[in-house]
Amino acid sequence: MNHSHIFDEGNPLGEKKTRWVVMLTLVMMGAEISGGWVFNSMALLADGWHMSSHALALGLSVIAYKAARRFAGDERFAFGTWKIEILGGYTSAIFLVIIAGLMLFQSVERLLFPSPIHYDQAIAIAIAGLGVNLLCAWLLKDDHHHHDHHHDQGHGTDHHDLNLRSAYIHVLSDAATSVLATIALIGGRLWGAVWLDPLMGVAGAFLVVAWAAGLLRDTSKVLLDAEMDVPVVEEIREAIRKGSIDAEITDLHVWRVGRGKYSCILSLAACGDLSPMRIKEMLSIHRELVHITVEIERIEN
Repeated sequence: MNHSHIFDEGNPLGEKKTRWVVMLTLVMMGAEISGGWVFNSMALLADGWHMSSHALALGLSVIAYKAARRFAGDERFAFGTWKIEILGGYTSAIFLVIIAGLMLFQSVERLLFPSPIHYDQAIAIAIAGLGVNLLCAWLLKDDHHHHDHHHDQGHGTDHHDLNLRSAYIHVLSDAATSVLATIALIGGRLWGAVWLDPLMGVAGAFLVVAWAAGLLRDTSKVLLDAEMDVPVVEEIREAIRKGSIDAEITDLHVWRVGRGKYSCILSLAACGDLSPMRIKEMLSIHRELVHITVEIERIEN
C-alpha cells in the first residue's frame, strides 16, 4: 500500500515574511553601501556589504522554501524535500562566514590606514539601517518562535525551522553590526576616535562568525543524519526493554525527516512469534516517529 512521504507541511507564513525581509534588506543595503562609500565610513560600508550577503542568503532561503514545496510530491526524494530547506540554511551560514572574513579584512586595513569620515551623514544612515533591521527581526521573530512551541518536552531545538532560523540570524547579525556602526560613528564624532570605526568592524566580524558557527553545527548535523543522540533514540530502546517481549535490538537507525519528525529502521532478534506490526504499535505512542521499518530475526529457543 502506498503512503505519503511528505513528512513536513512547510512554512508558508515564514516564506512570506522572508520575502518581505528580502525586499527591505535590498533597499537598505543600497543606502548603506552608497553612504559608506560617499561618507568614508568603514563601519557603515562593512554593514552595507554585510547586508548584501544577507540579501543573497535570505533570497536563498526563499528559493529553498519554494523548491521544497515544488518537489514535495517528487518520488525521487525518498524521505521528502524538507532537507532542501536545511540546505538553504547551511548555505546561508557559509555566506555569513565569507562576509565576516571580508569585514575583518577591510576593518584591519582601515585600522592600519585611517582616513577622514563624514560623521553626521554616516550616523543618519546607520540609524536608518538599524531601524530596518529591527523591523525585519520583528517580522521573522514571531514566526520563528511560533514553531518552537509546538514540540514535546525534552526535544530541544529539533522542532526549529532551520531555514527560517538562518534568515533570523542574518537579520539579527545585521542589527548587531548596525548598533556597532552607530556606536563607532558617534564615538568618533564626539571624541575624535577614528580607530573606533574599524574596531567595531572587527568586533562585528567575530560576532557574525560566532552565530554562523552555531547555524553550521545545527544544519550540518541534520544533513549528515547525525541524530543518534536525540531523545527519541533512547525512547525507542526503552519501549523495547519494557514491552514485555523476548527481543533484543540488533540494529537501530534514526534520522530526521521534518521539524521534530523522525524515521527509523529497527532490527530485532526475537524468540517466539513476534510481528513487526506489534512493534510499530508499541512505538506509535511516540508521535515524532512518522516512518518506521521493523525487521525481525527469529531465534530458536
